[in-house]
Amino acid sequence: MIQSMTAYARIEHKADWGTASWEIRSVNQRYLETYLRLPEQFRSLEPVLRDRLRKRLNRGKIEVNLRFELADSTQNELQMNQALAKQLVNAANWLKQEAGQGEVNLVDILRWPGVMMSSEQDMDVVGTDLLTAFDQALDQFIAARGREGEAINTMLTTRLDQVMEQVAIVRKHMPTVMQWQRDKLTNRLAEIKGELDPARIEQEMVLLAQKMDVAEEMDRLEAHVVETGRILAKGGSQGRRLDFMMQEFNRESNTLASKSISGEVTAAAVELKVIIEQMREQIQNVE
Repeated sequence: MIQSMTAYARIEHKADWGTASWEIRSVNQRYLETYLRLPEQFRSLEPVLRDRLRKRLNRGKIEVNLRFELADSTQNELQMNQALAKQLVNAANWLKQEAGQGEVNLVDILRWPGVMMSSEQDMDVVGTDLLTAFDQALDQFIAARGREGEAINTMLTTRLDQVMEQVAIVRKHMPTVMQWQRDKLTNRLAEIKGELDPARIEQEMVLLAQKMDVAEEMDRLEAHVVETGRILAKGGSQGRRLDFMMQEFNRESNTLASKSISGEVTAAAVELKVIIEQMREQIQNVE
């Protein structure tokens, strides 16, 4: 199934250390662009997050936002690195014995970098939990893209059927239109046949028939419908291929409009343009 580039997902994760919520949203974009808004203490997660986004997404402007709040019970809680403190005390006592003077200042020991740590400083466990929650949010986000893509797929399939209906209308009217134009030209030439060479008249009839004949355009439109259906069935990241197909549809509808010499064919050409534009607008959102 094709994927939409427009989606939103939010995950809230609660743990002993507090609460965090991930928000992922996206809009259509020609390439993949990622924008991360993280608290300063989690900036180190950026490369990991970008890598995970690149592995699972191909196009779109992706905005990721992390809201983080420590639990009140851990906001000001201090933890002691007892092993480091013991080493510092032993070292201070050894120096005191060697020097034969001085005192061991326990406050200085506590001030030594790494001895006392607030819960905010120990973020390894928190970071692991955050990445797990991010993966869950990303799963939801991609699922939302898939649901939106399914809706787009349904709309495009309906429009492709409508294209085929207009092609059938044109094919139905073309024999009548061709005969009408041929009779009109024959009657006109009959009035002036004395002034024209018969070979030249035949040549003009052939040229006119070629200019009016839209069978080739109808064949190509039908082929484009089949190819677009195949692309939709294949699924995945197909936005660029579908956009190219819309250019091909437009080319044939423009040619049909330029050759139109009857009200029915003109109406069909206009309707084709409307249908193709509706498809093109939706395809702008396809990954």
